[in-house]
Amino acid sequence: MEITASLVKELRERSGAGMMECKKALTENAGNIDAAMEYLRKTGLAKADKKADRVAAEGRIGMASSGGKAVLVEVNSETDFVAKDDNFLSFVNAVAEAALASDAADAEALKSVAMNGGTVEEARAALIAKVGENVQVRRLVRVNSANTVAAYIHGGRIGVLVDLAGGDMELARGIAMHVAAMNPPYNKAADVPADFIAKEKEIELAKMPEKDKNKPADILEKIIAGKVSKIINEVTLYGQPYVLNTDQSVEAAVKAAGADVIGFQRLVVGEGIEKVVEDYAAEVAKAMAV
Repeated sequence: MEITASLVKELRERSGAGMMECKKALTENAGNIDAAMEYLRKTGLAKADKKADRVAAEGRIGMASSGGKAVLVEVNSETDFVAKDDNFLSFVNAVAEAALASDAADAEALKSVAMNGGTVEEARAALIAKVGENVQVRRLVRVNSANTVAAYIHGGRIGVLVDLAGGDMELARGIAMHVAAMNPPYNKAADVPADFIAKEKEIELAKMPEKDKNKPADILEKIIAGKVSKIINEVTLYGQPYVLNTDQSVEAAVKAAGADVIGFQRLVVGEGIEKVVEDYAAEVAKAMAV
């Protein structure tokens, strides 16, 4: 039977699933719209698509590593209740392992990666059918390095990868724990953008008392440079006091081990997602007033 556009449109309206999913369902079921609808319900695609516009800002960070390869994946759910569900947690772990075994560069590419006899996207749709919430595989970051690579998860919600040249796994993991706790925006002073430094100089100059602004230019520059240097330490990994030994900076700890932090990546569940705050009491009061 020919799969017409009108047939696909009708199934889409009935199921809420995507155009391509509807076409595939109709093709798999010889154009029988009722059978195609059942197919979508069984695979969870109908339910998944209907929930796709619901905000998913909770979830977990998954991790997988092997030697110098490591990945972090962020998988979101609508509620923390589902984020603690065994089905959800198993899915997060399986996605991380699938990502590690693949060469997927981002979450979009990860959708088509093989997992559990199907794809990551198919497994996601099936999970939605089980837990009844929108689930999204939102982000993927990876490190492939000949160096020491540490992967660290804090509380299931913060994940860090560290690429360390020299040193050992204990130091690399310590640095990862520091990044998780302190969230430095930059690695070293050389990584801080010039426009950031220029803006901080401008701010420090504006904050100075008028009497100090009349000092010779070279002295004024030294005063401002000292203040900006402190700010740079605050926003760089190397400049911050090391959380495992606050008597020394991260830079000092790394150099003492003859090592060098090549880079790091940090993911936090839900960062950048605007959460919807629901006032159930107000809703009930409004309903009672009608």
